[in-house]
Amino acid sequence: MPGTLYIVATPIGNLEDITLRALRILKEVAVIAAEDTRHSCKLLNHYAIATPLVACHEHNEEARAAQLLARLRDGADVALISDAGTPAISDPGYVLVRCCRAAGIRVEAVPGPSAVTAALSVAGLPCHRFAFEGFLPAKKKAREDLLLALRDEPRTLVFYEAPHRLAETLGAVARIYGVERPVAVARELTKKHEELFSGTAGEACVHFAGEVRGEIVLLIAPGEKAQTEPEAVPAALQRLAAAEDLPPAELVRRVAKATGVARGAVYQEYLRWKGEKA
Repeated sequence: MPGTLYIVATPIGNLEDITLRALRILKEVAVIAAEDTRHSCKLLNHYAIATPLVACHEHNEEARAAQLLARLRDGADVALISDAGTPAISDPGYVLVRCCRAAGIRVEAVPGPSAVTAALSVAGLPCHRFAFEGFLPAKKKAREDLLLALRDEPRTLVFYEAPHRLAETLGAVARIYGVERPVAVARELTKKHEELFSGTAGEACVHFAGEVRGEIVLLIAPGEKAQTEPEAVPAALQRLAAAEDLPPAELVRRVAKATGVARGAVYQEYLRWKGEKA
């Protein structure tokens, strides 16, 4: 019989945050595929787990998936872990899972820590609905374009961010969303220097103006609904595009001004409208 691939969540900081089932699985499988074997050794050594490790990261996942699939077909059980939290959530893993499911190999979740849900649970922002966007783009224009497109998102926004870019990102949030937009920043969750900031975008800019270290989760409160009926935006786009030959940015800017709808929402409507025309 083929083996089983176990997707095992591991601690995001505090090594005690691991389930009894996860420890048993990591001891029983034939091999553990880890994002960084050197990092994972700290966890395994802490719990005296001697299961062999192989590296499975973003640069070798395609090739490693084929190797692990062969072992699974031969009957070996395999566990997949990332450096911290739940594999495949902004981490390697989905390629291997996709290959296994396509091949009829059983894939089983061993749930546990996740920085996304941990941050949401303590941030004090609405979390009955949220949108996880992973890591923000490293380049300024791409980052600000994404923030602009999401400005009126009716769900709480959740991002990962690098510590050296946090101040610049918070500045962009304050400019695009307004200094009064509520935000939360969870830093080093479950670790010794854990910090949870909650306040406005403007206050966050001041608080994180200096050097920042650690793993960061940025949360932004939902945007307010546009005051104008959304049906007015497509009509305005069509009318203005027919009257003048404008570049997309200028077209969006003028429609936003004319309708009172935020540019991010107009831009999303522009993309849909352009797609329908293609």
